[in-house]
Amino acid sequence: MSDWESDKNPGWGSESESGERKPAGSRKSPALPPESARDWKLIEKLVMSLQSEQKKSRRWGIFFKLLTFGYLFALLFMIQFPFGGALESAAKGEHTALVEVEGTIAADELASADNIVGALRNAFEAENSVAVILRINSPGGSPVQSGYIYDEIVRLRGEYPDKKVYAVISDIGASGAYYIAAAADEIYADKASLVGSIGVVAGGFGFTEVMEKIGVDRRLYTAGENKAFLDPFSPEEEEEVEFWESVLKTTHSQFIESVRKGRGDRLADDERLFSGLIWSGEQALELGLIDGLGSSSHVARQVVGQEDMVDYSRRRSPLQDIVDQLGVSVGSGIARYVTESRLELR
Repeated sequence: MSDWESDKNPGWGSESESGERKPAGSRKSPALPPESARDWKLIEKLVMSLQSEQKKSRRWGIFFKLLTFGYLFALLFMIQFPFGGALESAAKGEHTALVEVEGTIAADELASADNIVGALRNAFEAENSVAVILRINSPGGSPVQSGYIYDEIVRLRGEYPDKKVYAVISDIGASGAYYIAAAADEIYADKASLVGSIGVVAGGFGFTEVMEKIGVDRRLYTAGENKAFLDPFSPEEEEEVEFWESVLKTTHSQFIESVRKGRGDRLADDERLFSGLIWSGEQALELGLIDGLGSSSHVARQVVGQEDMVDYSRRRSPLQDIVDQLGVSVGSGIARYVTESRLELR
């Protein structure tokens, strides 16, 4: 052994600090200072931690991508195949057809003439339906939409004389909703239901004094002397008010005539019937506005004689529910109510 080899530091030689000699040819990594060793351990832990976080991030990224894909797929499915159509009869045997009139009767609502008339046609055309129940829970609405439905019920009754139509009022069947019910063969309600309100109303707001207080000038340009008829930002004109009241009276007369045709001599001789008052089901029975007390299931079981019911009503699309819940139509609805004078059966 050379002098150079014998003078080596034990940490670099073939002999350990304990005096044990290493086998010839073996090598050992140089020992690091304690501070450097700790730094390397920290760096190693940091690298491992970063790798772990990257793996987690990738997994969550994949999860959210799949979730987004699933959401978009469901949305497209609802658009392509909405669940708002009428429920066709899946029953092979005889049944009582059910059509719902729920909420305000208007062209842009679920209780529109298009939806209800379409459901009624399906209910009458079904071979296994023995009768039709029109279940009503509505405060009224458009006289035009109500008139369309009334006329269609009368037509369908003539086309299918063997199938009777029964209107059943749950919480409320007032104004335009009662207009529709009057076309049925018979009307039923609960003793506490609200029935009637045979009248017409049109309302709006006037902002002239508010505009004067805040210093706003009304600038309205028209061609035609009555084009700005009943403008809510202009003072009322007596002639316009008188003309509008004549329109309401005419519409009221049409309403009364339809009710008299539908109910006939079952109506009591009471001048208050067409005053716009609303009655309980028990009072309505005494006045001849309805024929009996009972629910839709009671009518199907006891009157029709077929308690199995199939719902032919058209339902709102889930996509439309999502849009409504997001409040997209709230602002436009408020603005339309404030600025327009609407004619409704109430």
